[in-house]
Amino acid sequence: MYRYDSMDTRLVRERVEEFRGQVQRRVAGALSEDEFRPLRLMNGLYLQRHAYMLRIAIPYGLLSAAQVRKLGFVAERYDRGFGHFTTRQNIQFNWIRLEDTPDLLGHLADVQMHAIQTSGNCVRNVSSDPEAGVAGDELLDVRPYCELLRQYKELHPEFMFLPRKFKVAFSGADTDRAATAVHDVGFRATRDAAGALAWRVYVGGGLGRTPRVAQLVHDSLPLEQCVSYLEAILRVYNLHGRRDNKYKARIKILVGDLGVSAFRDEVEAEWAQVPEAERALPAAAVARVAAMFDHVAYDPAAAAVTTHRARAERDPAFARWLRTNVRPHKVAGYNIVYLSLKHPGRPPGDASSDQLYAIADLAERFNHGYVQATYTQNLLLQYVANADLEAVYAALDAAGLATPNIGTLHDLICCPGLDYCSLANATSIGVAQEIQARFDDPDELEDIGPLSLHMSGCINACGHHHTGHIGILGIDKRGEEAYQIAVGGSPGVDDAAPAKVARILGAAVTRADVPEVIALLVATYREQRNPGETFLDTVDRVGVEPFKERVYG
Repeated sequence: MYRYDSMDTRLVRERVEEFRGQVQRRVAGALSEDEFRPLRLMNGLYLQRHAYMLRIAIPYGLLSAAQVRKLGFVAERYDRGFGHFTTRQNIQFNWIRLEDTPDLLGHLADVQMHAIQTSGNCVRNVSSDPEAGVAGDELLDVRPYCELLRQYKELHPEFMFLPRKFKVAFSGADTDRAATAVHDVGFRATRDAAGALAWRVYVGGGLGRTPRVAQLVHDSLPLEQCVSYLEAILRVYNLHGRRDNKYKARIKILVGDLGVSAFRDEVEAEWAQVPEAERALPAAAVARVAAMFDHVAYDPAAAAVTTHRARAERDPAFARWLRTNVRPHKVAGYNIVYLSLKHPGRPPGDASSDQLYAIADLAERFNHGYVQATYTQNLLLQYVANADLEAVYAALDAAGLATPNIGTLHDLICCPGLDYCSLANATSIGVAQEIQARFDDPDELEDIGPLSLHMSGCINACGHHHTGHIGILGIDKRGEEAYQIAVGGSPGVDDAAPAKVARILGAAVTRADVPEVIALLVATYREQRNPGETFLDTVDRVGVEPFKERVYG
């Protein structure tokens, strides 16, 4: 992974001290909250319902063991013993004292972390396929390009004050595990007509008040031209994006108003102003950054170890964990191990300080010192050898991180909701826990099969409710919490299974009714499905009416 050089270190340290002075002025009353607000947001600090929340950047979701250990320290010393992993592959802490923030940021700088550009109308954290570099279906390891874009966009003076926030995602595999279709810009690796690797570039995706699926703006962009082409997109957006109405300021609205063809013409005209010789990233820079990610020496004898299979035959719990939480690796004898942050009774996406310390230790012992965050609010270890699977399982089980539910209904995405967020209209965490309690039988979850449930506590859609196979949106209905239910959404998997927005079934239901409504939807699926069909397959085949009738009829 990328390591700071002297310039990076100096910049981040200077930023911490600059913010220290701003905090001191705010505490002393020399700055009003209105004056301080844009300053704190530039450093990832939000004022929530009960306290300040600090959002920390995790570029493309990749962490070192030292960074995870430091996050455990932050949770223990500055929060209430936990951190919350988000759908941007970031982590946030919800109980921060303003006076402590500069010291906290100083501790992060010690391990090459910061909170810069995790808020504000700028290019936010670049996200990626969490299995980048290790997936068996991978065409391209996208992490070097994510890093090059991170270096380009960080504190870029032209793009620090865009019309609205801007989110970019990269996917380099046949399967899109980065939800590129619901980002402002998504880059997906492909092959051009000559068989060379290239990018498909999608623009104008996003959720929230007006959910849109991104549209194709370039079908075979040369790999090394991704930054210059994105710069052209950003310039067009900066020039034409709405600034008079924040609800119409996202690039998805601009693309919708212009039409993707006209928008493409604008981008191509802007891009044409860049000399062709200057459009590509320097080959030496690409090679230098790529070398930072080519660091794992695989053991050629790893595939010969199969003791975990014998353990699975006599241990049903271990066997279930292998089926649900372990994925194939591109190298024989190695595995991608998902750490579930969806343990029953805990807020989805939360990790305690003890768990973070345990994860750091595991990463050092069994995973070459790395941990990867996912946009589905879990973590993974991407280099686990066959010989280490049993030891990793034992350690994860002891830490409450081996819940066998990855990809199941239990593995739901959930925003903080009304428990923390000042924008929320309804509770998310409590409802998520009630749904998990309703579906607490592992055998039942396996029979139901792949089913994504996404929940948001307000229309801003931090919980991606629009792209859930089942989506739940919390609303305020005459002063009472209520929940809209939708089905049939998807963040997109590949060209054959593209992204789509879930369809609302009907009137909102009460909080007390939500678990039973989900049970009715699942029962309808189990009655209607054909052999081998997933929940989404069945919705696509029979439509939403049988589900609507079951809930409201």
